[in-house]
Amino acid sequence: MKYAEEEGMQYHIAVKSGDVGEYVILPGDPKRCKKIAAYFDDAKLVADHREFTTYTGYLNGVKVSVTSTGIGGPSAAIALEELVKAGAKYFIRIGTCGGMELDVKGGDVVIATGAIRMEGTTKEYAPIEFPAVANFDVVTALVNSAKKLGFRWHAGVVECKDSFYGQHEPQKMPVSYELMNKWQAWLRLGCLASEMESAALFVVGSYLRVKVGSVFLVMANQEREKQGLDNPVVHDTDGAIKVAVEAIRTLIEENKKA
Repeated sequence: MKYAEEEGMQYHIAVKSGDVGEYVILPGDPKRCKKIAAYFDDAKLVADHREFTTYTGYLNGVKVSVTSTGIGGPSAAIALEELVKAGAKYFIRIGTCGGMELDVKGGDVVIATGAIRMEGTTKEYAPIEFPAVANFDVVTALVNSAKKLGFRWHAGVVECKDSFYGQHEPQKMPVSYELMNKWQAWLRLGCLASEMESAALFVVGSYLRVKVGSVFLVMANQEREKQGLDNPVVHDTDGAIKVAVEAIRTLIEENKKA
């Protein structure tokens, strides 16, 4: 069934083939798109529909884009599906997260190697036994970029949930027993941080055979706060954006050599 009013136009994100590059950065917040696009050459707004804002420009002479996904797995999966239909192949989610491991502090950068599927979207794509894993090439590019730029970084598994307040006020929820016990399990397993989109992006990316990774600014760490440790609160995402942009440049140059 065709939902879009214009032939070839993607129904939700309102772009067509040729509107976006093969490399796309995926923030959640539409307002963050303009900030990211400022790192591109000759960036132009190409679509602004619902929570999905898209700018397209150039890095290293190659067309690249940034498209916001809104909050959570359902809209992130929609954006990824439609961007792939429009021709995109490489994706880096950039956003914020809350630290979980005690050495993950506000202002640090977290690079997800995999995600805990504590959400609902991926259950409509894959059995729960299938892992949500980031693409190795994208993870490698992100790690090398963080090293090159001198950021304090961590790479590992993150938790993805659907309920922000289920994380921050689990004791108030009717299923508090499940939320609180599973949170302790994630901590014991060395989970680095919590966020809301990567599990969906990794699983849908696996299904669509595209390459997806994620990088986050750590805003704060509630576990450090619980233990009375220093807990800086940082809101500026510029560091994570710089890591993502540098990683895109790396992927572009590697693909030119291939």
